Amino acid sequence: MMCVGVACLCVNDALAKTLTAHYSPFQIQFLRNLIALPFAILIAWKMGGAAALRSHKPLAHLMRGGLWVGATYLFFTSITYMGLAEATALIFVAPLFITALSALFLREQVGWKRWLAVLVGFAGVLIAVRPGTSAFETISLLPVATAFVYAMLMLSARWVDSRESVWTLLLYMTGTGAAISLFIVPFIWNPIRPEDLWLFGAIAIFGTAGMTMITQAFRLAPAVVVAPLDYSAIIWATALGWLFWNEIPDALTFVGAAVIIASGVFIIWREHRVGN
Repeated sequence: MMCVGVACLCVNDALAKTLTAHYSPFQIQFLRNLIALPFAILIAWKMGGAAALRSHKPLAHLMRGGLWVGATYLFFTSITYMGLAEATALIFVAPLFITALSALFLREQVGWKRWLAVLVGFAGVLIAVRPGTSAFETISLLPVATAFVYAMLMLSARWVDSRESVWTLLLYMTGTGAAISLFIVPFIWNPIRPEDLWLFGAIAIFGTAGMTMITQAFRLAPAVVVAPLDYSAIIWATALGWLFWNEIPDALTFVGAAVIIASGVFIIWREHRVGN
């Protein structure tokens, strides 16, 4: 379920990359969330009943929606100018940011082994991005910024009332994402081309299906088993990038991705071990 969910999100990203040729990332995510909202309501109702439709802290969801919109905008902008696999590889630094932010701002205990893993992971970013060389492009920092905002989004789940289920989080993230984007869309709106209607429908379906299956996977199995499977995204992103845009990342990008993934897997394993 986790692997299929990750594959769905990679298809979602590939569809977004296709649509960015004609539409702003804000318009893409607005229509995606708007189309997905009825499905999110139905899923929340089915999985959690009427209680899943209510929030005890709506302001927390609004703030999370803002982070969600920001992360999506940064990532959709990055894949407009760079390869899907390259951007996906750099997104993998999110667990490293989560570890660092939880230690610095939430005062959680992070041992030297996990700090070392964080440093090694960021070394992997430097290998992939290669600052100071002719291969470096400023746009490659956007996926790293996306990972930072995404890390804040994950940590912000602690703002949500503990009585609320993951289905409530999924519903309100979709709804607030659409609502916040609505204030921006009128200024950047491009008329929808008839041939693109199915793409917007598909991106809503794959995005919602991916998030739902990943959420359910974490409910059914321990995080230490499920979380590392998220890195299977590099396989799908590479395949989709090659198939539709003839994008083939260079060797150093794969080396950097391997270092980042190894660091992330170690942190997941270490946190599980310490937690037990």
